[in-house]
Amino acid sequence: MNLADALNLGCMCRTLNPDRLREKLETTPGLQGMAHALEHTHPHLFSKTAVFLDHTVYTTLAQTIAAIERVLAMPAYQRFTLAQSSAIASHDFGPAGVFMAYDFHIGDHGPRLIEINTNAGGAFLNAALASAHRECCEPMQQLMDVSTDLAQMDKVFIDMFRLEWQSQRGKLPLRTAVIVDDAPQTQFLAPEFELARHLFQSQGVHAVVADARDLVWRDGSLWHPALPADMPVDLVYNRLTDFELSDPTHLALRNAYIAGATVVTPNPRAHALHAHKRNLITLGNESLLTDWGVSAQDRVLLKSVVPHTVAVTPDTADALWERRRQLFFKPVAGYGAKAAYRGDKLTRRVWAEIVAGDFIAQDLVPPSERLVEVDGVPKRLKLDVRAYTYRGEVQLLAARTYSGQTTNMRTPGGGFCPVVVVPSLASVPDDLPLSPAISA
Repeated sequence: MNLADALNLGCMCRTLNPDRLREKLETTPGLQGMAHALEHTHPHLFSKTAVFLDHTVYTTLAQTIAAIERVLAMPAYQRFTLAQSSAIASHDFGPAGVFMAYDFHIGDHGPRLIEINTNAGGAFLNAALASAHRECCEPMQQLMDVSTDLAQMDKVFIDMFRLEWQSQRGKLPLRTAVIVDDAPQTQFLAPEFELARHLFQSQGVHAVVADARDLVWRDGSLWHPALPADMPVDLVYNRLTDFELSDPTHLALRNAYIAGATVVTPNPRAHALHAHKRNLITLGNESLLTDWGVSAQDRVLLKSVVPHTVAVTPDTADALWERRRQLFFKPVAGYGAKAAYRGDKLTRRVWAEIVAGDFIAQDLVPPSERLVEVDGVPKRLKLDVRAYTYRGEVQLLAARTYSGQTTNMRTPGGGFCPVVVVPSLASVPDDLPLSPAISA
């Protein structure tokens, strides 16, 4: 057992400082009351403890992300992937996509990639949360990785949006931004839309949170009634899960995107190249990767970190059913763990729907666990680790603790957790004092 595992399973430290969290969330008068509201509407959004990650595991995680990004940048990969995608994904205006996220389970042999997401939620909330946790395990502070400067996260985020803007618009000034979703005020992570809006406004950018249905495509520009009348929408921070913008209610945004009239991030191309579930099959296809010239080192790394994934088809259905207890099934166009199933929980009725639908089967990778205290009782919760990235660089780590088949943000004692990177036990000085629980 490494030091991170020992801490995760032996330390029930409660490190969240609620007053500090309120300060980090309510940075302007317009955000006052957010923390109090979240306590009532989202009681299990934030965990009161941190998750620990072994430094070697973190290194492998970061190297895997870099290797995947190298594959995704290859012209051969892009031709192969876009040939299977909707025509809208062929448009390349420059933006790479904000808040890409790589989700991992941490197993006995290191990290295993579960999925890749565009428009991943929680980055703004997790940046505030990480800053609100007290320094924990004080004797180990000298060993903990502090490479992420939490005090600079607002700058990191706004610089990312500006780079997206400049990749399409060059030196033109960014004047307006719209955070777009369907019925945004009803979305579970709606509070962070307000955090994004206030971040834009702090930089002098007119910003609104908007329902996609309220956007208007007119005279070659995209408009929203809450913006100044003479200012079209310059940039859309896209939180829609209609990844191809095919819903009729998203027609205005679709037209603006296709015309290149508005910078949309993330966009259909980013989703097709990064986050479509069938890409997990491609990343495990040794023959294709070799033909495309992926280095032997990257191929070995991807084989060890990306669980074997195949398409569910009528031809493979019988064999997959026999192996179902070792598999996890996901719809190729799914998101947020919707319609995802552990094989050992399947009924024949659900299996028939999977075979008739468009699903992938992924080797089951059990999640690691975090010991927490719930109502005075120790309880083990499952966890996954999310790396928020931009252009292949890790910006922020976060974890989600939960019980059940998938992450849910509704588990007592669970929710978002900050991630603390710690060294391997071999790097810990013999005279470093550890608590009895950890030492055991």
